[in-house]
Order: sequence, then C-alpha cells, then structure tokens
Amino acid sequence: MKPLPVINCCTPLQGSSLTDGQAIDLERLFRVLGDRHRLKILNILLRAGGEAVCVCEFIDHLGLAQPTVSYHLKQLTDAGLLDREKRGTFAYFTVRPEAMEQLHSLVEPAVLA
Repeated sequence: MKPLPVINCCTPLQGSSLTDGQAIDLERLFRVLGDRHRLKILNILLRAGGEAVCVCEFIDHLGLAQPTVSYHLKQLTDAGLLDREKRGTFAYFTVRPEAMEQLHSLVEPAVLA
C-alpha cells in the first residue's frame, strides 16, 4: 500500500496570544458583564455619550432598589469599567474610555494581510 501524502490541513496561527495575567483580568471582566442588570447599566452609560449619570437614574430605569443598583455599580467600578464621582449626597458614574478600548480590541476582528 502506498503512503498518503502529507498535507497542511491547518492554517498557522498568527498574532500573540493572551498572557495568563491578561486572561485572568478578562475572565473577571466577563464575569462582571455576565449579569443583565450590569449590562443594562453599561448600556445606559454608553448611550449617555460620556455624560455622568446619577445613581438615582438607574433606579428608575432598572426598576431595582437603591441598594441593589449600588451593588451592581460597585461591581462595575471595581472591575475598572466605570468611574465614580461624588456630588453632594449623590454618586455619578461614567464609563472609563480605556476599559471600552480594551473590550473593543478583544472583539475586533483581526486584520488579514
């Protein structure tokens, strides 16, 4: 029996892969984003066009109690997605642009040569 010819069946991988540290950071980020309320909060902030949004606005839009909204905002802030600013007795939140750039670079399609 004649041996079969060897063929290249796979496309070689290009580009660098994630380091363990980057993978751990992204895993944490995706865990935070794995909640529908936090996704809605992020969507509200992104639609605000860079303007700070008061915590009280989220309560009305989400239909959640203030402590629950504060918990979700803390999770997003601790993950590095939001900035928090205190104005009197209220807290205002904005999306951190560098966090969105990191997310975008992760899901951006590779440029083919």
